[in-house]
Amino acid sequence: MRVSGLLRLVAFVFALVTTWIFIRSFDGFNMKTIRLPRWLGSVPKEIRVVKTKCGLNKPCPDNFFAFKLSSGAANVVGPSMCFENHMIMSPVKNNVGRGLNIALVNGTTGTVLRQNSFDMYSGDPTLLEKFLKEIPDSTLVLVASYDDPGTKMTDDIRKLFTNLGSSHAKQLGFRDSWVFLGAKDLKSISPFEQFLKNDPNSNKYEGWPELLEMEGCVPRKVF
Repeated sequence: MRVSGLLRLVAFVFALVTTWIFIRSFDGFNMKTIRLPRWLGSVPKEIRVVKTKCGLNKPCPDNFFAFKLSSGAANVVGPSMCFENHMIMSPVKNNVGRGLNIALVNGTTGTVLRQNSFDMYSGDPTLLEKFLKEIPDSTLVLVASYDDPGTKMTDDIRKLFTNLGSSHAKQLGFRDSWVFLGAKDLKSISPFEQFLKNDPNSNKYEGWPELLEMEGCVPRKVF
């Protein structure tokens, strides 16, 4: 009996020790599984997205105006003009037309003064000539073509655009693509101009060249 009792005591102690080891191991395992790593428990830093005016690739410096011009695509999609995050003309606003779309902006305040479209295929070119002659001093002039900007173009109109800083108005013709930003009292050629000739051998669309897009930062009242 003494031997069997001793064996039962040893077995009891062994079971007790084994159970204690298991509990210690289990507790440690639980602690490891519920403990979050530092990188997961930390609060992520706020990612700041810089929004630019008119969706430019980068913001303009102080005392500069942001702008983006797009010519029309063939005779299907009209042009658009954005200035200081304000969409002046666009197909969505339903205020663009075939020919030349023009907006006048105060070169100091950035205020939109006037905007209009002129049919250069079957319209009266004297309306455009009168409009250009009445532009006030220190006014920025934004131009975007749509469909046909050149059929009704006259030498007098070409000269008026040239005086605004254009270097391509002299050759503007039937269904050419053109975007331009100039000014009334500009004394030199404007750096803001793109032109694409209507050429059957290189046109992207059937009968029309590719649309043009131009964006940039124009200084206040520097012209």
